[in-house]
Amino acid sequence: MYSKKAALAIALSASISTAALAEEKVLNVYNWSDYMDPAAIEAFEKETGIKVNYDVYDSNEVLEAKLMSGGTGYDVVIPTGSFLERQVKAGIYAKIDKQKLSNLKNLDAELVEKVERHDPGNMHNVPYTWGTIGLGYNKEEVTKRLGTDSFNTYDLIFKPEVAAKLADCGIGLLDSPAEVMSIALNYLGLDPNSEKKADLAKGTELLKSVRSSYKYFHSSKYISDLANGDVCVALGYNGDILQAQSRAQEAGQKHTIEYMIPKEGTLVWFDLLAIPADAPHPEAAHQFIDYILRPETGASIANFVYYAVANTAARPLLNEDVVNNPGIYPADEVKARLFTQNAHTAKFDRKLTRAWSGIKTGR
Repeated sequence: MYSKKAALAIALSASISTAALAEEKVLNVYNWSDYMDPAAIEAFEKETGIKVNYDVYDSNEVLEAKLMSGGTGYDVVIPTGSFLERQVKAGIYAKIDKQKLSNLKNLDAELVEKVERHDPGNMHNVPYTWGTIGLGYNKEEVTKRLGTDSFNTYDLIFKPEVAAKLADCGIGLLDSPAEVMSIALNYLGLDPNSEKKADLAKGTELLKSVRSSYKYFHSSKYISDLANGDVCVALGYNGDILQAQSRAQEAGQKHTIEYMIPKEGTLVWFDLLAIPADAPHPEAAHQFIDYILRPETGASIANFVYYAVANTAARPLLNEDVVNNPGIYPADEVKARLFTQNAHTAKFDRKLTRAWSGIKTGR
């Protein structure tokens, strides 16, 4: 009798627990810093009753380390294309159930096709935003030190004699080895996706030759530092730099922050919404992604973060300073100088990590 009652109690407990889990209205999101309009999150919570727990990171490497360890508890993450490419191969992500995404039709078909090179059939992702890495600079301070206001080149951070003139006002670089090395190789006239030992050595030598002029490597600090005048040049993401520009203007700063895509060309990236294979709330995750794909949500995100969204239906709702900004939606001739980044092999990544450590420490 006792064993039957115990078994019944356990069964009832399991049933209740399962029901509770099924009814749990929670969504755990892990996103880049300064990369979502807080109002959009609040509106989603109000509409659905789903509580959003929102954490942030500032590099693909940090996200990948968490995902590879497993059991993160996150339901939606936003990796960059080349990182998602190899993470898919590692079985990190669940397949997207496109039948649950009524707003999928709003995506830019041309952009979706380009993203497919990272994820055949786009089985594990939904495009979020896209943009470029370029130079943000304090126009007045850089002009004063270089004696000219004409400097459309990566010489500002890669040519030792030029970078040295800017060292006192501060140069910040992304703490993103794969992206920075890719841009450095392209600057040298090499294949930006090369994994040749000799090419990595040349890129490393270039970065070490200007290391003494760099103030720091960080993937988000430069936003506030550019706005406040604590650095005068930053290699960063276009939207971040345009946010710094906006903050400087709102604070009444006397300096002007500009963004440029240098003449040598630069990296174009795609950030993608994905659901980890062990996500505890996959239904809420699909609901959230579909909400992101609404025209008004996409527009609110672009207007807040100053990045182009992969949502054609959102375009009519974009602010003029966003849709007409060449730093967000570059002209065709500029697009022609952009290159994408391939996923690296694990072997090359180990070499790159060692090289990057030496670059940052100056050894």
